[in-house]
Amino acid sequence: MLTLVLGVEAATLVVLATTTHLDQVTTRSWIWFGLLSTAAVIHLEAARGIERIREIAADGTPYTHMQSVWFFAGVLLLPLPLITALILISFSHEWWRVFRGRAVVYRKVYSACTVVLGCGAAVLALGAFYPGAGQPYAAVVDGPLGLAAVLVAGLLYRLVNYALIVTAIVVTNPDRPARTALGHPSDQLIIAASIGLGHAVTTVVVERPWSMPLLLVTVLALHLGLLLPQFRTAARTDGKTGLVDATFWNDVAVRELDRARRLSSSLGVLLVDLDHFKHINDRYGHLAGDEVLKAVATALRQVVRGHDLVGRFGGEEFAVLLPGVDTGAAEAAAERVRATISVLTVRVVDRSGSPQTIAGLTCSVGAAVYPETAKELSPLLLAADEALYQAKNTGRDRTRVALVPDTRRPSD
Repeated sequence: MLTLVLGVEAATLVVLATTTHLDQVTTRSWIWFGLLSTAAVIHLEAARGIERIREIAADGTPYTHMQSVWFFAGVLLLPLPLITALILISFSHEWWRVFRGRAVVYRKVYSACTVVLGCGAAVLALGAFYPGAGQPYAAVVDGPLGLAAVLVAGLLYRLVNYALIVTAIVVTNPDRPARTALGHPSDQLIIAASIGLGHAVTTVVVERPWSMPLLLVTVLALHLGLLLPQFRTAARTDGKTGLVDATFWNDVAVRELDRARRLSSSLGVLLVDLDHFKHINDRYGHLAGDEVLKAVATALRQVVRGHDLVGRFGGEEFAVLLPGVDTGAAEAAAERVRATISVLTVRVVDRSGSPQTIAGLTCSVGAAVYPETAKELSPLLLAADEALYQAKNTGRDRTRVALVPDTRRPSD
């Protein structure tokens, strides 16, 4: 794997070194670069919640998103050094905002290099169709020849990037069937759509730059339309609350724990249980109880960070996954959860049809942290569950953090 990574990075540097002098970077190029960079950042920022879950669910397969819209537009508009800068900005923003700095850096560098090489192949293809034209190719790509040039460039852009990513996945996962590294067939449609939209972006940037906000909204709408079904399939949801279910939460927790090990990081788990929830069902009815669960689910999503994962474990129990937190931060998060639920008011209709307001909700919260409390998921959950019951047994409406096990040897 190291040989592959170093080889791809070296090839990227060679391509950049040999092409830097070929096209002049003009004032117009800088303006287009600014437009594409801004659009790429806004696009990824708007979609970062869904992309976070998709990236986790895609572990072991190619992670495909629609940033290729802006990269392929760059192929038609910018010299390769500026295309590379655009890719660097996008991947850096993704690493910082989507993955919160917890992605493995060399993997992201490798992925960025594969995109640069894909763009380089696409630029070479356009140059073969229009020898001597130089950037911007958007000024000369037209008619049947232009269509053929864009199709070939788009195909090479995808093939180079895809082949290198699949190769890396196969090399790093020798125990898995190679076919799993190919990803979902719909990923190819996502890239095809991105390439087509990238071509459309060039027309807007060159002829009608003031229309960029409208096109950005269009790209984002198509992004969500194409990828939301994948998201829903990956993130199996609880019907009552809209949170992820226990099975998917557990799958994500396993992957986040593996990520924490690789990065020598930490991982917090909260188990949240509503106190005396049965009394609500008995007094107001189960439909009212369902409204309370929905309100609590909404409150939990709002009080945790954007990249934390909230799931429903069943009944009135919820689980929160907190990547990258230590014991102190996990305890603070647990207390925020408890305090937020304590001030909730929920409007419901009781079993007689009369409107009611439910207030004074309380919850008990147990917390545990990897690696201090435990180093595997099952012991970590058991420790959080034990802390939850300590909170309940000592009066409810409180938080407890699992004790760090004493690993010292007994004295002789």
